[in-house]
Amino acid sequence: MTEIKIILHNVRSSLNVGSIFRTADGAGVSSMYLTGYTPTPSDRFGRGEPTIAKTALGAEKSISWEQGDIVEIINSLKEDGFTIVGVEQTPQSNDHKSFKPKEKTIFIFGNEVDGLEDEVLKLCDDVIEINMHGEKESLNVGVAAGIILFNFV
Repeated sequence: MTEIKIILHNVRSSLNVGSIFRTADGAGVSSMYLTGYTPTPSDRFGRGEPTIAKTALGAEKSISWEQGDIVEIINSLKEDGFTIVGVEQTPQSNDHKSFKPKEKTIFIFGNEVDGLEDEVLKLCDDVIEINMHGEKESLNVGVAAGIILFNFV
């Protein structure tokens, strides 16, 4: 069985973070990393973030998470044998439907408007995207996370 973890990098909305916690719990994600300015379920004093709690419905307590530097986290995960997969629309992205996850896979989801920075994409082993068929060019990051995670569980 594939072990799946996720990184949320520079996701700005607490609502999206909480929603992704809830989705990740339902998909069986083993842990999450919150990097950049992504809000966390609790602050350095242990106080809960009410918006994340409202949308996560307790999943922020059932999934282990940590905050840190994205480069350090990616390098550590690579040393542990994880394949790093960015979820982003780029000229080099592959259709998510053709992607086959490895035994240990981590998906990175980025900012709601700007996506993943080039520096982060360069650290990825693969980059996948969800092909769009309408007028809009992208999905909400929480919706994208749900599609990607449940496609691979």
